[in-house]
Amino acid sequence: MKLEFDVKVTEKDLYSFNIEQAYKGSQGVISLLFAVLLAAAAVLSAQKGNTEYVVLYIIVGILVLLYVPFSLKGRVKMIMKTNEVFSKPLHFAVDEKHINVSQGDEMAQLPWEQVYRFVANDKRILIFSNRKNAYILSKEQLGDSYEPLKELAGSTLEKYRLKIK
Repeated sequence: MKLEFDVKVTEKDLYSFNIEQAYKGSQGVISLLFAVLLAAAAVLSAQKGNTEYVVLYIIVGILVLLYVPFSLKGRVKMIMKTNEVFSKPLHFAVDEKHINVSQGDEMAQLPWEQVYRFVANDKRILIFSNRKNAYILSKEQLGDSYEPLKELAGSTLEKYRLKIK
């Protein structure tokens, strides 16, 4: 079976991917823990009657919680403007042995044996080439190729590399 389709990564797709990766990594976990500590400090200060500190802890906690999403939003906007890869669609040709990706004169080939992880959910498919880098394929752009691609991955990859919902 050979599948061919074109996918253009949108700003929304890239932002969703980056948010997910950030909160699975240390930066997101640390920011959430720090915000919880600030909330606890605000509660303790409120019990002691220190209203100035309560307000301070709440403001800093909100800033900590908002830092990751807003910084990623800005970074994604800049990447979308400056990186030519995101300005044109990527052409995928997928068969039982390889995932071929091309754009203009550039071409990359990823053998299924080198796929780090394949993640499919109700909105997109992520094909990871390593721990951090993935091809982002939105379900709506894949159209009729969505289910066949999931089936092909399921029959080609080892079960521990698959995460299909």
